[in-house]
Amino acid sequence: MSESMPLSLLNHDNNGKATCADPEVLEKPVRRQFTAAYKLEMVEAADRCTELGQIGALLRREGLYSSQLSTWRNQRQQGQLQALADNKRGRKATIPHPVQQELEQLRRENQRLRHTLQQAELIIDIQKKASQLMGISLSPINRDEPD
Repeated sequence: MSESMPLSLLNHDNNGKATCADPEVLEKPVRRQFTAAYKLEMVEAADRCTELGQIGALLRREGLYSSQLSTWRNQRQQGQLQALADNKRGRKATIPHPVQQELEQLRRENQRLRHTLQQAELIIDIQKKASQLMGISLSPINRDEPD
């Protein structure tokens, strides 16, 4: 099988056997992402390589470039690989202060009560107009006087 196909169309599986390449081409290529644990594992595996050509074989087997390996080595020296373990993009989650939580709860309750008050005032206005149409007189309520 490997004699009839050009080398550019061959892939190698984990056992080193030549296999046919997948002819399907994705519409948009997907960028590979490596975990910090994988990066650290690959750097350590490369460090264990002692014979000539072992690092190249490791890189071919894993589908990596030597520049990635050197970048990961620099990150390991700077301690960034351990720090990358839980590094996610975007805003960091903040734990709200208990007073802040209570303040937000009170604001929501205040807004809900204002909405309820508006509805009640609207209903009272409609009742006033209906009573005027029917000729029923209502005594006005003075809101400034205590009950």
